Amino acid sequence: MSFTADRLLLFGATGDLAQRMLLPSLFALDADDLLAPGLKIIGTARSSMSDSEYRNFARAALEKYLPADRRGRMAEFLNRLSYQTLDATTLEGYDDLAKKVGTPQNGLAIFLSTAPSLFEPTIKGLQSAGLTGENVRMCLEKPLGTDLATSCEINDAVAEAFPEDRIFRIDHYLGKETVQNLLALRFANIMFEPLWNAAHIDHVQITVAETVGLEGRVAFYDDAGAIRDMVQNHMLQLLALVAMEPPAHFDATAVRDEKVKVLRALRPVQPAQTVTGQYRAGAIGGNAVPGYDEELGKPSDTETFVAIKAHVDNWRWKGVPFYLRTGKRMPKRVTEIVIQFACVPHSIFEGKGATMQPNRLVIGIQPEENITLSLMAKVPGLDREGIRLRSVPLNIAMPDVFSGAVRRIAYERLLLDLVEGDQTLFVRRDEVEAQWEWIDAIRAGWKADDVTPKTYTAGSWGPSAAIALAERDGVTWHE
Repeated sequence: MSFTADRLLLFGATGDLAQRMLLPSLFALDADDLLAPGLKIIGTARSSMSDSEYRNFARAALEKYLPADRRGRMAEFLNRLSYQTLDATTLEGYDDLAKKVGTPQNGLAIFLSTAPSLFEPTIKGLQSAGLTGENVRMCLEKPLGTDLATSCEINDAVAEAFPEDRIFRIDHYLGKETVQNLLALRFANIMFEPLWNAAHIDHVQITVAETVGLEGRVAFYDDAGAIRDMVQNHMLQLLALVAMEPPAHFDATAVRDEKVKVLRALRPVQPAQTVTGQYRAGAIGGNAVPGYDEELGKPSDTETFVAIKAHVDNWRWKGVPFYLRTGKRMPKRVTEIVIQFACVPHSIFEGKGATMQPNRLVIGIQPEENITLSLMAKVPGLDREGIRLRSVPLNIAMPDVFSGAVRRIAYERLLLDLVEGDQTLFVRRDEVEAQWEWIDAIRAGWKADDVTPKTYTAGSWGPSAAIALAERDGVTWHE
């Protein structure tokens, strides 16, 4: 059912995500007149607050996380906000919440940013208060379980009240501008798609590197580890976008149909095709940082780094390795996709002493959004001692190219899509479950082989075994 909601209900409205992302994103949309004038935003959490106290809370968050030059029209935005105290674990209080929400003219969008353990009681509470009707859609923030079984439990609980076409599962990477530009690069330019296959691409690298450590996520991270925190969602979504077939249309069904085909074609990974690591004390940017065990306060077998050699077993990608790498306490913060093309089949310049390098496409997602294509070019000169060739970059810095456009954070787009009912950049249930099935098999292999993380120094690119994972195939990680 298509509708633009005129009520937005935020669970976890006093949490870190609400302060850092949700409230600033909604304010930015309001400042640019992208929210309907009648949209009301209701926050709810366990904390006891009045409407005015929550507006003061929201004002403090906006002043902390928004630059000073983007704080205009704050009073107008704050007037949209109201608040209802709620203990989500009991049915008491949901009727009062329903009264606070009121009767939407068009519909209600709910954003559930709570611990997964609260999903089922929250759904039951919403049902009891009549807040799950045909004009209500539900948005779920990750993590959606810790394995396939728990993910299915969550999805089953939500499916009791909401059909799939009214469930919006967030992976905020899909809201990033450069991630969406990957689709434009592939499917809006004639020169790439004919080469986007095993005949012309040697390998693909996907790196998500962080400089931070636990940063207040001690309990969650030690239970999750790098493979569940990053690979299961963000990195597999990036891989699916790189590897998917061209959809017939740019809409939710067509795009997600093609992504899930890729995820189901992932070859099972053996432990020998993976490397896990855990950082020890070192230095980041010249500053000393403690090791994971020191931050945690106890020994742990949780991996803070993982590298995987993956394959997509279909016609397009048969034989092309996808190298995935993510870790904490890396030398720099970077998320990028590297498409390494194959070498030319024959060099006409070899007899003139020239050396060749294969073309490479680098798609930078963060912190800089850019696209770089390396091409071979002749070095100027008379060439009396032979022809010299050099790899030269063609750089497209997205902020420079689109200098007049507003650069938006991922949650701005995703929240607007939620309100308007566009599921294209949200994850479908069969995608989530295909991702978990692949990840669970890897973790089961680690358990069977008693794999424990190798140590690496904070500020390095992970264990040396990760370098060997690629180098034994003649591949060097892009750094």
